[in-house]
Amino acid sequence: MEDKELNPYRITIIGEQTVDGENNKIEVLTEGKFMRKHDHFYIGYREYDEENPMKVYNNVIRVDEDMVTISRTGPQRSRLLLQKGKRHQCIYETVAGTLTIGVFTKMLNSTLGERGGMLEVSYTLDFNADLVSENCFHITVEKKEAQAKEE
Repeated sequence: MEDKELNPYRITIIGEQTVDGENNKIEVLTEGKFMRKHDHFYIGYREYDEENPMKVYNNVIRVDEDMVTISRTGPQRSRLLLQKGKRHQCIYETVAGTLTIGVFTKMLNSTLGERGGMLEVSYTLDFNADLVSENCFHITVEKKEAQAKEE
């Protein structure tokens, strides 16, 4: 891996979740890493717990042609497999214990290229075949140097 592949990138994440008819939306702007390795793109960034900044989560999003894998390591681990039109059983750790959840991907769209791009995914989560939430996220990856020149 060359250093130029790991230059800092600006990563913007907009996530929406609907639970019991209530919508929640979050927006995160962070610095992270982005690279292409073989036929996969990788987006990596750190996330800090608002209540306890000492808790750090490392997130890696692997984007293949038809599948997105989101791996989160830290105090609680999770791994989501998102594949359009398919349902996967995934492991999700919480402070209360480990859960197996169903993940059904409704839409997956990526325009990621060598210099960044966009990833958009819409999916549902279920537990014991009961719908828990409807979710979507939109991630934009931009080279940080390009942003600095424009500002």
